[in-house]
Amino acid sequence: MLRVGLTGGIGAGKSAVSSRLAARGAVLIDSDVLAREVVARGTDGLAEVVEAFGPGVLTADGDLDRPALGKIVFGDEAARRRLEGIIHPRVRHRATEIERAAAADAIVVHDIPLLVETGQAGHFDLVLVVDVPVEIQVERLTGQRGMAAAEANQRIASQASREDRLAAADVVVDNSGTLAELDRRLDEVWATFEQRLSHGPDTKR
Repeated sequence: MLRVGLTGGIGAGKSAVSSRLAARGAVLIDSDVLAREVVARGTDGLAEVVEAFGPGVLTADGDLDRPALGKIVFGDEAARRRLEGIIHPRVRHRATEIERAAAADAIVVHDIPLLVETGQAGHFDLVLVVDVPVEIQVERLTGQRGMAAAEANQRIASQASREDRLAAADVVVDNSGTLAELDRRLDEVWATFEQRLSHGPDTKR
């Protein structure tokens, strides 16, 4: 099995990369999807979030009210860390379960937006970073997601720096061009993954 950690800054186009790797045969483990799953209605994760932050973080239907929770934790480091302490262990547990169910010769891609920030780079055989210049991140966030420039810059600044992500990378995918260019680069990356797998991955750290 080859275990790949995939990350990139907001607006870098990591989802486009992860979906294309899955189409090439990767087992994709998306931490954002798992983070929603572990606090779905009826889970012990949601119960713990409510215990920590109060019933105001629930919708009328009993689901997690993400905007309400976001207002509580955004800008409050202690609250954010408390929330991460509830969600992150559960996400990692589910990711481990999915990985264990994969074939022995699978290429497993863990899509983790905060891989660098949470110190997980050393947990994988390879780290793939989707990279674009900061100005392209801002352009995409304002043009595609409707953010104000100030909000876009704030979101970017709240993550690891571009330099820190690149320092953790074994493979870098430049996603500042066209989708056709991205596909050509991912063909190269996939061939590298298959070659690494055929020789037997050795954990790099």
